[in-house]
Amino acid sequence: QEVRHLSGGQAARAALAAVLLSGFDVLLLDEPTNDLDFAALDMLEDFVGRTRSATVLVSHDRDFLRRTATAVVEIDEQGGTHRYDGGWEAYLDERATARRHAEERYATYLDQRDTLRQRAQKQREWSQQGVSKVRRSGETDKFIRHFRTQSSEHVAAKARSTDRQLERLEVVEKPWEGWDLHLELPVAARSGDLVAEATGAVVERGGFRLGPVDLTIHWADRVGIVGPNGGGKSTLLALLLGRLDPTDGRLGLGPGVVVGELDQARAGLGADRPLLSAFLAASGIDDPQQARSLLAKFGLGAEHVARVATSLSPGERTRAELAVLMGRATNCLVLDEPTNHLDLPAIEQLEAALATWPGTLLLVTHDRELLTHAATSRVIEVSG
Repeated sequence: QEVRHLSGGQAARAALAAVLLSGFDVLLLDEPTNDLDFAALDMLEDFVGRTRSATVLVSHDRDFLRRTATAVVEIDEQGGTHRYDGGWEAYLDERATARRHAEERYATYLDQRDTLRQRAQKQREWSQQGVSKVRRSGETDKFIRHFRTQSSEHVAAKARSTDRQLERLEVVEKPWEGWDLHLELPVAARSGDLVAEATGAVVERGGFRLGPVDLTIHWADRVGIVGPNGGGKSTLLALLLGRLDPTDGRLGLGPGVVVGELDQARAGLGADRPLLSAFLAASGIDDPQQARSLLAKFGLGAEHVARVATSLSPGERTRAELAVLMGRATNCLVLDEPTNHLDLPAIEQLEAALATWPGTLLLVTHDRELLTHAATSRVIEVSG
């Protein structure tokens, strides 16, 4: 088959096979776990664990990193790099410790700075008040006037000394707080109890056959869908959503179902329009300024909104489509490999949002932690 006809997981396995069979001294893998099924993940983890070559992994798959990484280099949003030795868990512990120490140093600096500023301010006020009192007192004894004036000047000297202490105080910069996504998924009115149903449904494409499928999805079901690459997971979603006509059998979507979808190809915003225009159409938001503000919350600013959606990186397209889900109320979420191309903070926000999602959830994923955190009520294995 032509590569373009392969599933995402099949194409990823073909690319990995080509790399792993070649001769190399250094192995560079950029998001190698995207779209891989559990069997392929096990094979890749085993290979990385056994290879004697230096290996650099770019990945946001926490289980994969936990099982393979012996050191972690973190690139922050300012372009700085920080290395943590000892593997993934050591990285998490050391990063949290480093962050806590940085916050403690900054808090101590603020306390010292504010104390000195307040002391200097009070000393200046006392000095000024002393001078004013001498002038208003009408005291005729020059020795008493001289004594009181000297006392005020002494306090003023203390204020200058405190100012010098403030100048010598080593400035501690505030710990960097990067872009932070707060993902909230609005919920539409409850659908009917029956969300989707397939009875003896069969899909045939060339030599591929899925089914017969007998499956009922009820309101508030939380269904995880797993299976091997090319097994038909995305085909099953298209069948349930009515985008594919079955070769045989029956299927139907229930009343009042409002679907919010993140497809595997991240093609929901189309290919021929600027991001802002495509987002307005997909989200149903009428106000361009409101749309810009929502996109900005997902790290998509002025330099992104005029670009054609397909020119964005996979991660940017993923965030844009998550912004669509945040911009319109739905009651049935259909997510196909949603953590692909997302960074760790965004993945954690997605997990938190899904954990409290009250509607119906259909989730295709090979992210083992996501399956757990999304609290799926049942898991369906699709094998074609």
